[in-house]
Amino acid sequence: MRTASVGFQCPTCVDEGAKTTRSGRAPYGGKRSANPALTSQVLIALNVAVFLLIQVTGGSSSVWFYRLALLPWRGVALVDGQPAVFEGVANGAVWQLVTSMFTHVDLWHIGFNMVALWVLGPQLEAVLGRTRFLAVYFLSGLAGSVLVYWLSGISTPTIGASGALFGLMGALLVVVYKVHGDVRQILMWIGLNFVITFLAPFISWQGHLGGFIGGLLIAAAFVYAPKANRLLWQLAAAIALGVLLALAIVARTLVLV
Repeated sequence: MRTASVGFQCPTCVDEGAKTTRSGRAPYGGKRSANPALTSQVLIALNVAVFLLIQVTGGSSSVWFYRLALLPWRGVALVDGQPAVFEGVANGAVWQLVTSMFTHVDLWHIGFNMVALWVLGPQLEAVLGRTRFLAVYFLSGLAGSVLVYWLSGISTPTIGASGALFGLMGALLVVVYKVHGDVRQILMWIGLNFVITFLAPFISWQGHLGGFIGGLLIAAAFVYAPKANRLLWQLAAAIALGVLLALAIVARTLVLV
């Protein structure tokens, strides 16, 4: 890793992202992004918008916090000093599996996550292209949400973009390994983040681990897809992972209801 204007850069990813075909394609078949930072900037803006909405409506006691956070089963919380019942995923609030990825309450939480997205996102989009980058981001985030849904407390709200960000870390590791780059610093960085994850009681290890595994799987499918019919292989892999996650959601719901 080397110092850059946004934190650190992976030299291998920068070099790989610079490789394009005459048709303007990124190394693994995606359309080259004219501005690889744009998608990350939009995602950051969405996270900040949700953060501000929650802050101006009561912070951790905001009705929007409980509507957007991932709650496996319905729970009771105080809103404006009055007890209120909020539905969870198993009760029909399936949108929480995605909206929780954009939900933060603490300034340090959103700050850390958005800096990580600003650093990782543009590098991976340059290598994968915008559509594949978004697939990695959302499938990783969903994988994190699914593991939270299965393994966290059923009435414990979980929030944060960390699952998707751990997926980007996994994707970065796959790309560097694919091009025979030096993975030692990346492994140390990922290892440090996992140590913090499992030592801090307020951090969702389920979301981090699920997101990381999801990022590894979908990135591996994208970068190792055969050049012949590459798009078909990549699309099939993304759909297969999406279906697998959907089945896991259905199975958990059946257990809870």
